[in-house]
Amino acid sequence: MSTPATFDIIVIGAGPAGQKAAIQGAKAGKRVALIERERGIGGSCVYRGTIPSKTLRESALHLDRLKRAGEAFDFSLKPDTQIATLLSRLEDVVSAHDTFMSRQLRRNGISLFHGRARFIDARTVEMQTVDGASQRFTAGAIILATGSRPRTPDGIPVDHEHILDSDSLLSMIYLPHSLAIIGGGVIGCEYASIFSLLGVQVTLIDRAPAPLQFMDHELVSHFVSIFEQRGGRYLGGQTVTDVRWDGVSHVVTTLKDGPQVKSEKLLVALGRQANVEDLNLPAAGLAVTSKGILSANQFCQTDIPHIYAVGDMVSGPALASKAMEQGRRAVRHALDLPIGDAASTIPLGIYTIPEMASIGLDEQSARERYREPLIGRARYEEVARAQISGSGQGLLKMVADPCGEQLLGVQIVGDSATELVHIGQLALQQSATVESFIDNVFNFPTYAEAYRVAALDIVGQAAKRRTDQAA
Repeated sequence: MSTPATFDIIVIGAGPAGQKAAIQGAKAGKRVALIERERGIGGSCVYRGTIPSKTLRESALHLDRLKRAGEAFDFSLKPDTQIATLLSRLEDVVSAHDTFMSRQLRRNGISLFHGRARFIDARTVEMQTVDGASQRFTAGAIILATGSRPRTPDGIPVDHEHILDSDSLLSMIYLPHSLAIIGGGVIGCEYASIFSLLGVQVTLIDRAPAPLQFMDHELVSHFVSIFEQRGGRYLGGQTVTDVRWDGVSHVVTTLKDGPQVKSEKLLVALGRQANVEDLNLPAAGLAVTSKGILSANQFCQTDIPHIYAVGDMVSGPALASKAMEQGRRAVRHALDLPIGDAASTIPLGIYTIPEMASIGLDEQSARERYREPLIGRARYEEVARAQISGSGQGLLKMVADPCGEQLLGVQIVGDSATELVHIGQLALQQSATVESFIDNVFNFPTYAEAYRVAALDIVGQAAKRRTDQAA
């Protein structure tokens, strides 16, 4: 065996987390090896997850705008509309992203390798290529960013034709007439709202009484209400006892305490599991938890101090933005560079229709901590831009301390929620007061005006609370 190639940093996995980790290391002047088992770079985010689903989402929104543009248009989707037609821009989007990232890696002098990586020991990684050749690498720091894949529970026979997971869903040729989805998390809710808007009869099934349990309850109620107005059906508090293809035309889903659901297709959206099997973790002195992930501290360090785990390898919401920040954070910690506190204010964005976004404390968390926080609400029908856009259904919530002075959090449901939340993010980072939103001048008409409306609501409540207390 030849002498291992020596680098300062080895990054395994070229998804969002791995890319940012590698670039951060290169920017610091270090020699970086980036190992990716797939032919392209970008991971599931680019090829099977975020970019494909958001491309389909944009197609659904464009079609919906056409339908709502006026009664003069006699517009409807063909009954045999092909998924490929709705994803016609996907190849261009993926190609552009791959070209951009490849150039960025080359520009920063990162050594990119394609092959499967595994530990030989805690400092040595072996890569095997598709032709059977192998090469060994050593480094002072190793970043694990191998991503994840859809989790398939026992008893659900995913065949990728009738019973699908999130990787195979968009391989359908035609839009189905009906679609059942098991799982009320981010993936399930995003696809439920997208396909419902495309005219598919969607049934969303989950164990919890409401989907997206980690989100502000009022926002979720708003989302479910709109989903059902568009013809979707949410079956909460349900346990799936059996799933089977009837061999003719339907997938039959049997529920313990509910109706039997028949659908042309079924999507299993019950989370994802980390890609750890090929890494030979025991050779590095690592073991996964009962959840199949790696334990890591706030700096993404595993139990072996020079080995870091980021993105879907560790706990927390499966957000590309979170993964990117963790990749950057891990490398800066490994190189003893200032880290900053950006990780404490990462916004949460969910690309349902309508969008949902959150930063800081939500209403329930604020009540647990402050007992009587003040909540300011701005409904989209109060904002001219929403009326102009024909998107009057939405809500922006601002959470403040009991005196109505300090901003604690922002939650939004409605058009542009994932963009608007960044105003709240910057405000929280700067410890902004509620009054500062009233003093600010927003362009008219914009969705951002909702911040001023919500702030005025809080100030009004605070004044009334002071008057009541004085009395």
